[in-house]
Amino acid sequence: MDSSCENSTGDTADHPPRDAYHTVLTIAGSDPSGGAGIQADLKTIGALGCYGLSVIAVVTVQDTRGVRSMYPLAPSLIRDQLEVLWSDAPPDAVKTGLLPGPEQIEIVADTLRGHGPPPLVVDPVLGPSRGPLALSEDAVEAMKRHLFPLATLLTPNLPEASRLTGLKVIDRQGMAAAAKKLAESGCPYVLVKGGHLEGDHCLDLLYLGPEDRFVTFEAERIPTVNTHGTGCTLSAALASFLAKGLPTVECVGRARDYLREALREGGRYTLGKGNGPLHHFHRWW
Repeated sequence: MDSSCENSTGDTADHPPRDAYHTVLTIAGSDPSGGAGIQADLKTIGALGCYGLSVIAVVTVQDTRGVRSMYPLAPSLIRDQLEVLWSDAPPDAVKTGLLPGPEQIEIVADTLRGHGPPPLVVDPVLGPSRGPLALSEDAVEAMKRHLFPLATLLTPNLPEASRLTGLKVIDRQGMAAAAKKLAESGCPYVLVKGGHLEGDHCLDLLYLGPEDRFVTFEAERIPTVNTHGTGCTLSAALASFLAKGLPTVECVGRARDYLREALREGGRYTLGKGNGPLHHFHRWW
């Protein structure tokens, strides 16, 4: 018999109401190296004081040197994972990462739509820019048609923004044009990440559609090769701050600060033979 005095039937006069977690759901791929995907998301969510929930959409075979292969999960299994979570612990915010094909994208969008999703961050991971592991055009179109209209915030990098819009996004002007075009999907906020820009500074551009204005975030580039999972980490951080009810501009500022510290502290360590991970728990070690 359990000797605990805890009453499992609920709160009583002897047990006052308990605090509720800020819950964040990540729907993405599993990364066995732990630097990106579901694993990086859950580390980030926990480090920022939220409780992480997860739905795996694809199992990847990857390490710090790159992705070797991907094994998509059946859409019905993705749906069942989502439904069981919503029946028990509905999330305060959601983020999506790698969704491997149109069937998986559509089932995620349909299920989220059916539950009237909370704030949704879509990191439009399109896979490697070349080769058989890049997302098909059908998947890209499904993402734009079904998922983007549900999103609160999109977070493409420059190659992703280029492919999603058909524009040549290589400078600030291209970033602004791409952000406005992506906002036409119905998503109110678009953060175009400028990590691929050359130079000593990193520039991210946030488009606030409801106000038709831009907010620029710029900082000195952190010299490190340990950049595996930066996009996953940023989008998970954004979802975490949205789950806490912070305004979008503040969410972006705080998420970038966390990412930069994780990059800086991660640069002190060595893991693997390629691009190592960030240090997600730098505030605690």
